[in-house]
Amino acid sequence: MPSGDDRAAVQEAIRGAILRGDYAPRQRLIEAELCERFGSSRFEIRNALQDLASHGLVEFQPNRGARVREITFAEVIEITEVRRMLEGFEAARAAERVTKAEAAALKQITRDMRAAVSRSELLRYSDLNRQLHGAIRDIAAHETSARLLRQLRDQTVRHQFSLSLVPGRPSVSLPQHEAIVEAVIAKDPSAAEAAMHAHLQSVIEAFRALSAAVAQP
Repeated sequence: MPSGDDRAAVQEAIRGAILRGDYAPRQRLIEAELCERFGSSRFEIRNALQDLASHGLVEFQPNRGARVREITFAEVIEITEVRRMLEGFEAARAAERVTKAEAAALKQITRDMRAAVSRSELLRYSDLNRQLHGAIRDIAAHETSARLLRQLRDQTVRHQFSLSLVPGRPSVSLPQHEAIVEAVIAKDPSAAEAAMHAHLQSVIEAFRALSAAVAQP
């Protein structure tokens, strides 16, 4: 009987492969191939796929098995609306809890983000963006919201990456991130929440614009 740690490791491995883009949206996830790739039993693979389905990354089709779930722009926008509420709460909580060392770390991330923008290092900026949101989540130290946000962000990771590569987008989001950090460092929960709300509203509007552009013939 495989241990809980084994099952979790298999699930995390498949999750990572999906988030990296090893498997495309709507691509079938064949149990035999997954067993060979991840060195796991069909029982472990099946349990992992069921868990990932409950997290919105995988879906099961009648008589066809599992495949990577495709997330539409409409759903991405809805997810980001929920993120706006949760991350606003976390930003406010971070402002109440932040230490001097954590404040210094946040400032360093924004300095690195500004340097990435000046050098047009879009992939670097995208990575720092994730680091900053993750750092605020860690400072907030709220287990339930962190768990929910991890699931929500997993579902939108492909779209987030596409958005980060839109020309000019980092220059728009950089001052928004700086405003969030300044409010957190100032220990101003209301301002931190408002800044995070404004940033994610901007993300929603950018997704709407990107969706419209993709829909054009």
